[in-house]
Amino acid sequence: MKAIIKVAGKQYIVKEGDTITVEKNLETAVGKKVEINEVLAVGSDNLKFGSPFVKGAKVIGEVLKKGKDEKVTVFKFKKRKRYHRTRGHRQEITEVKITKIEQ
Repeated sequence: MKAIIKVAGKQYIVKEGDTITVEKNLETAVGKKVEINEVLAVGSDNLKFGSPFVKGAKVIGEVLKKGKDEKVTVFKFKKRKRYHRTRGHRQEITEVKITKIEQ
């Protein structure tokens, strides 16, 4: 069974046993279960779509790891103006393993 879910403003296609990396530090502690109620579509061969969400459908997962992603370097430059700035950013991430999809 597959599902399309919305977490932290992004959409993911998941099935049971998948591990996804969410670009936000979820409030759930490591090792605890997280319940995602924003399910856009669910089904196996023929998907059932909601408007915007499927009523009664939810995805249950387990938080595996929290931390920060790799560093991204942001470089700003204007030619002939002697202007250049270098900044870095590390996005907080949460790794979630999908354990169950309910319709």
